[in-house]
Amino acid sequence: MGVGKSTVGRLVAERLGLPFIDGDAAVVAHDGREIRDIFVDEGEPYFRALERDLTLGLLADQSGVLAVGGGAPMNPDVAAALEGLPVVFLDVGIADAAKRIGFDTARPLLAVNPRASWIRMMNERRETYERLARWRVDTVGREAEDVANEIAGLLSEVGIQ
Repeated sequence: MGVGKSTVGRLVAERLGLPFIDGDAAVVAHDGREIRDIFVDEGEPYFRALERDLTLGLLADQSGVLAVGGGAPMNPDVAAALEGLPVVFLDVGIADAAKRIGFDTARPLLAVNPRASWIRMMNERRETYERLARWRVDTVGREAEDVANEIAGLLSEVGIQ
């Protein structure tokens, strides 16, 4: 959350001439409501099931660059589907995340004490992210274009162009 997955993913896809799919946008398009509204109206379990199903479908297609929702890899089925794929973990510091998302309460998982909630959530997710990722890219203090260039280079080195 707040690492720039959508922005960087779109730029990487452009550089490689591949389609880009945003997992969060896919959830919104499928359900017709913003993620925060899904959380409020239906609860996190409903959202996570929807996110899982859509992410698994998108991963099965594997026809481009996919920015998965930040919580998606925490689902065992999604994690299993990600294993062996060219996954990139965009690592961000709290200062950069705060600049990007502002720690506003519109994000349902950050509604109470946003800074502490973000730190706790990232600590809970980090091990899974690192285990699944072929590459970890530090985004601290970097522009999205620079990060995208690095990732496009990494992917090109393994034949993804």
